[in-house]
Amino acid sequence: MEFASDNAVGAHEAILAAVAEANSGSARSYGYDTWTIGAEAALASLFEREVAAFLVMTGTAANALALSTICPSYGTVLCHTEAHVNTDECGAVELYSGGRLTGLWGDGGKLTAEIVENWLDALIRGEHESKPVALSITQSSELGTVYRLEEIKRLSEICRNRGLKVHMDGSRFANALATLACSPAEATWKAGVDIMSFGATKNGALMLEAVIFFDPALAQDFRYRRKQAGQLLSKGRFLGAQMSAYLKDGLWLKNAACANGRARFLAQELRRNRSIRIPVETEANEVFAIMPRRLFDALQAKGAHFYEWPGKGPGTDVIEPGECFVRFVTSFRTSEDEVKRLGNLAAELGS
Repeated sequence: MEFASDNAVGAHEAILAAVAEANSGSARSYGYDTWTIGAEAALASLFEREVAAFLVMTGTAANALALSTICPSYGTVLCHTEAHVNTDECGAVELYSGGRLTGLWGDGGKLTAEIVENWLDALIRGEHESKPVALSITQSSELGTVYRLEEIKRLSEICRNRGLKVHMDGSRFANALATLACSPAEATWKAGVDIMSFGATKNGALMLEAVIFFDPALAQDFRYRRKQAGQLLSKGRFLGAQMSAYLKDGLWLKNAACANGRARFLAQELRRNRSIRIPVETEANEVFAIMPRRLFDALQAKGAHFYEWPGKGPGTDVIEPGECFVRFVTSFRTSEDEVKRLGNLAAELGS
């Protein structure tokens, strides 16, 4: 029963087939192949505008390189305190930009326009402080919550009025979009997003992310940044083939919708045990729960793989002695039977 991460499952069969097909014959290297060119065109079509799109191999690289283009050494990027860029990427943004991250706290894993505006209003030391240059928001957030369009628009408006760019860490963008039920364009550049890290690895790809600039002028010299960071794959056709297959016939959204549905079902199943509380609304493919530690240990011993979560969420301020805050993640491969097995086991074990 695998619920630790959507990174734990393999790649979707259609993507593996596309990689195998691209393996035939020879092709131009370093991203000048027909697969990569086609994938870049498909991304432009998906977002309904001219974009500058660059394929890379990891989400950390996508975030760090994207933010390095807009953050000088004296700059700072605002983000949620528990954002992946701030807690799980080993200082990559700082390394490649020379600037720094400033974490702000917001309930439910999200920042609000008021939080950002109040922080900016409190700046009084001028050049003695790092200059705020960008805001990075995670969609969906580290607590599996989803920014609504109006929330993104309001944040973008504050940033635009203050001269800040907006970056979206979209490692689970597909899961967020499956919930929002709007177009990719509406959820990004039409809402004011300037740059995004477009995720695919967690949702069916082998190793694939994209950095997308909705204003191609911001991508000046990005090819050099990608090369310098070791993210320019010589056999780039294998990234292009993955992205083309990922987008074809809406596979990326079908995978995400499946994962989201399994997460909602899992939350329902866990609630059968009255000692389990679900304090965070399940909006994407992550379920957060508070449960007795004895139950956590018992489920792990019975083969359920999920994590105790180090972050904070709604209700975590009233965790009782002997309880713990945990995270379950579903994927496009999670089956109803797997969810039912976990739900039955949780119900049988009691508290």
